[in-house]
Amino acid sequence: MRALLVVNPKATTTNERSRDVLVRALRSEVDLTVEYTMKRGHAAGLARAAAESGVDVVVTLGGDGTVNEAVNGLMTADPGLAARGTAPAFRLPALAVVPGGSTNVFARALGLPRDWVDGTSVILDGLRSGRHRVIGLGRADDRYFTFTAGLGLDAAVVRRVEQARLRGRTSTPSLYVRSMIGQIFSGEDRKSPPLSIERPGEEPETGLGTVIIQNTAPWTYVGDRAINPNPDASFDRGLDLLAVRNLYIASTTRTVTQMVSRNADPHGKHVLRLHDQADFTVIASRPQPFQLDGDYLGERQKVHFLSVPEALRVIC
Repeated sequence: MRALLVVNPKATTTNERSRDVLVRALRSEVDLTVEYTMKRGHAAGLARAAAESGVDVVVTLGGDGTVNEAVNGLMTADPGLAARGTAPAFRLPALAVVPGGSTNVFARALGLPRDWVDGTSVILDGLRSGRHRVIGLGRADDRYFTFTAGLGLDAAVVRRVEQARLRGRTSTPSLYVRSMIGQIFSGEDRKSPPLSIERPGEEPETGLGTVIIQNTAPWTYVGDRAINPNPDASFDRGLDLLAVRNLYIASTTRTVTQMVSRNADPHGKHVLRLHDQADFTVIASRPQPFQLDGDYLGERQKVHFLSVPEALRVIC
């Protein structure tokens, strides 16, 4: 079995010594090639090339951003004439994720341990036994995502966190909480919510201040606590949405409080929730912050979302 290990050298939970241990463990089971990412987007190219060369498994060591890039590389690979016409999950290499970031939402949503050592043990056992899970993905225009997407407040918070990290701050739960509070009180888009949702055969939903899209639950974690605005979201179904109709301080604070409670069930006349959606478009009257899998991707005014069932095999 041939495998590629894609390593983000900035992975926060590992160092050079632990990476050497991981490489030796994987080489005991597979014919392994190791590549280190050099810049943003590099993991996508490495995974795409591996898929087109006939590699059986792509393993990532990094956070959710590294996973997202590798998934996009796999999903955009050309498998060759012999494999065309089959479902992506069975014409592409399997994906194995060693948790190496600060949050690791995708790995934890799959049920993998938070610790990279324990996660590696699960992956090795899966490789030996041939165990895998077939999951669906989301797609936003031409880019795939594994667990979440967002426009508006959600993405603006991600932007604030990334800006803080560029200034040398460490990514912590408290940083996300402070960024969320700061964005809520910023006053942006409070009086004229810019977003709407259009679905085939349905009346548009308008006057929305932020939209959170989930391909699985949870949406994210704050430390050990799962944040679950759409608790019924699943890799095995379509996409789930939560939208807030306005961003007034009182109502937004109430919704955020509902989201982070242990029995999360955001509700109220200002909350819109949609379950198991296959196809929809989010449109903004003015450019809005946009994020996929926790990475800020700039501003957009229109994004078309699709659920892509049975897209990927994952070792877990």
